[in-house]
Amino acid sequence: MTDRLPLSVFIIARDEADRIARPIESVSGWVDEIVVIDSGSTDNTVAVAESLGARVIHNDWPGYGPQKRFGEDQCRNDWLLNLDADEEVTPELAAEIKASFADGRYLEADGWRMMIRDMYAHEDAPAPWAYGYHQIRLYDRRKGRFSESIVHDTVRPEPGAKISGLQGIMAHRSIRSLDFQVGKYNRYSGMQVEDMRARGRRLPKSRLLTEFPVSFLKAYFVRKYRKYGWWGFILAMNYAHARFLRVAKAYEAELLDGKKRRDD
Repeated sequence: MTDRLPLSVFIIARDEADRIARPIESVSGWVDEIVVIDSGSTDNTVAVAESLGARVIHNDWPGYGPQKRFGEDQCRNDWLLNLDADEEVTPELAAEIKASFADGRYLEADGWRMMIRDMYAHEDAPAPWAYGYHQIRLYDRRKGRFSESIVHDTVRPEPGAKISGLQGIMAHRSIRSLDFQVGKYNRYSGMQVEDMRARGRRLPKSRLLTEFPVSFLKAYFVRKYRKYGWWGFILAMNYAHARFLRVAKAYEAELLDGKKRRDD
């Protein structure tokens, strides 16, 4: 086997100068290419990525799914590994991927799911209980591609495609700070409402009463934020507020629709 796997890594980014090095360095030296799709950074994201050997391509922001589909099209290999700018391949996951290419095991499936676990700025590694989710991130683009949703960036396998799982963990550093997290939740809740309305989905008004407490309990107990102590209490409160904000914005949009109909 050659030193570099026949694998393309692609990363979408904007104003990630403080974080873009981690995902690039976690795969540098053992993959064939690293492609960064930048949507108009005003900081040093492009310079940092290029200094680490990545090929940077500009594409105006069309939404999460479309941007990742654009990234897929820029890669020269059919086997792709997708990372976000706030993620990194752990050494254990890197070793597993390398081994699967060395013995050809990666060809036993058309796509591979991996666990992506949250990691915070004060941590050196994701906690064993950290909230995580499985996603297909290593895949043959001939057998599946990212969805076209502007909000949900998920690989959709072709009918009949075989999907298996990897044991290694992807570290997810989604929160720079609480200030950043609140702003992110605010932006994302707006995009979620826009996406729901485009699909004709409505949220019942009763959820204005239930969304916050139910979401807090879900985060604190099901997501195990309680294990982080006071930090976990803060995370659960912010998560609950973000979920409530989505319902509130959906209701606000209905009120504005009603006013427009009356005015017409």
